Amino acid sequence: MQNAITGSWPRLRVADWADTRDTLHMWTQIIGKIRMAYAPTVNHWWHVTLYPTARGLTTSPVPYREGTFDIEFDFLDHRLRLRTSDGGLSDIALEPKPVATFYLETFEALAALGLKPQIHAIPNEVEIAIPFADDHKNKSYDGEAARLFWQQLSQAERVLGHFRSEFVGKASPVHFFWGAMDLAYTRFSGRVAPAHPGGVPNCPPAVMHEGYSHELASFGFWPGGGEEGAFYAYAYPEPPGYPERTAAFYDKDLRECVLPYETVASAPDPDAVLTEFLRSTYAAAADLARWERSALEAKR
Repeated sequence: MQNAITGSWPRLRVADWADTRDTLHMWTQIIGKIRMAYAPTVNHWWHVTLYPTARGLTTSPVPYREGTFDIEFDFLDHRLRLRTSDGGLSDIALEPKPVATFYLETFEALAALGLKPQIHAIPNEVEIAIPFADDHKNKSYDGEAARLFWQQLSQAERVLGHFRSEFVGKASPVHFFWGAMDLAYTRFSGRVAPAHPGGVPNCPPAVMHEGYSHELASFGFWPGGGEEGAFYAYAYPEPPGYPERTAAFYDKDLRECVLPYETVASAPDPDAVLTEFLRSTYAAAADLARWERSALEAKR
């Protein structure tokens, strides 16, 4: 694998860890669905996401009976940590193993802690949806690649967090959506949007209707779209003129703006390059859709 850490922005070629990425994608779907089974519903599916931590990815505390539990991918020790607020603790190894084995081990560990979640045990937002219990195809785990990916997420979260502070209107947390395996942050104008047309593989239209119920500008990072992953930005609904105003980044096939991760990581000032991408694509969406920017943005 060709990878290195240049400054604080880790380098990881997608082609070098594609098998691990696909396996980890399924593992995060399992853990996200467990959170979804217990967490109170929040608009736009914000209750199902995971969050970067100082060691990996977590569900954050999830309510259960009179207490809480959490589950964390620890990409330093390569363990899945399961903890309850009454002192219960269990963990399983993150190592090469089929999704089916990870699924079984996770539910056995949960049962030992008194948790028996009911989930839809089939992945979403993928073309080929193999039930978790039957998935013996995805079985790779390169711990170093997983660690570098987590560090990519951490850097993306840091810059997106600063960008988030510039907006005082309705906005999402910076959070990890396991459906598409992306770290995302979304701003809203406050206006209702037309119903999303759907069409996402293995994802009911109602899910997309809720996710895109209000006019938005969204930003994030995912391990695709470039040799080392990519940052993205898009508006829904896309206002007339958006592709032209964002022509330096706009991908006509994806219908969104794309900034390759390697462009950011190799820049003399990566934070500045990414922040300019975020600000310029947001400004294009907000101006063209006539958002009330003076009421929605913090004074810098």
